[in-house]
Amino acid sequence: MTAAAEAAGYSVSAISQQIRKLELEAGVPLLHRHSRGIFLTDAGRATVEHAERMRGQITSLQHSLDDIIGLRAGALRMGTFPTAGSSLLPAAINRFRKEHPFVELTVRSFRKAPLLAMLSRREISMSLLWEYPWSRIDHPNLDLIHLMDDPTDLVVSHTHPMADRDSVSVSELVNEMWVVRAERHPVMEAIIRASNKVGFEPKVAYEANDYQEAQAMVAVGLGVALVPRLALSVQRSDVKVIRLKGIVPRRRIMLARLADGVSNPADLAMVKMLIEAAQGFGAGGQPTS
Repeated sequence: MTAAAEAAGYSVSAISQQIRKLELEAGVPLLHRHSRGIFLTDAGRATVEHAERMRGQITSLQHSLDDIIGLRAGALRMGTFPTAGSSLLPAAINRFRKEHPFVELTVRSFRKAPLLAMLSRREISMSLLWEYPWSRIDHPNLDLIHLMDDPTDLVVSHTHPMADRDSVSVSELVNEMWVVRAERHPVMEAIIRASNKVGFEPKVAYEANDYQEAQAMVAVGLGVALVPRLALSVQRSDVKVIRLKGIVPRRRIMLARLADGVSNPADLAMVKMLIEAAQGFGAGGQPTS
């Protein structure tokens, strides 16, 4: 008892009181007090064995927490949409895996609606999203960070009469046939809004399921296309990208997180890296040197 008091920094009487309180809670004597000294009862030995195991588990827990805090363990689950996954996101992932190789990173790529649903179900802790001026992300349970603006460019065949131009105005595209994204993709809305400002209805020649397919159809002269600049990170050699003059819709690239979510170190590290990766792309949606 004296040794225990010295180790814990208490008086002998205080230790004795704590032992008696523990015995009352256990409902059985833990110590056998004898003229020759104090000995553990069977219940006392069982209590000590469990206490030693608990102390080891608490120590192990502290080591695990230290690893998570120090980004030597843990997990990060996030989402993205395809064009960000092929352009902006890889730079952040590459850096994250180099600096935090022991954090388990998983990424799921979908369109906007499934990503918002996964955020709501807490299947992911953050996601890259996009919005246009007429289609804002309006979810009160999300915190949004505006990472960058993604301009819209014109893509034409390398044999197109405008292929040698550096820029084109939308009003010059009145008679063009268009390659658009299928299923009323938002880029079609961007084309309609841009064309309506100068008074024409776009004539659709082909509905593509992705931007690579759209580029292929443009390359063979089926039509021209409006494409967000991030979607042109992989550009075919037989198409030409031309800047659009005037007021052209551009989408905003956003990072969404749950407003009531708990920020862990892995989340905060990825947020910082995504912000810096977006800055590296510059305002025009292209990587800067």
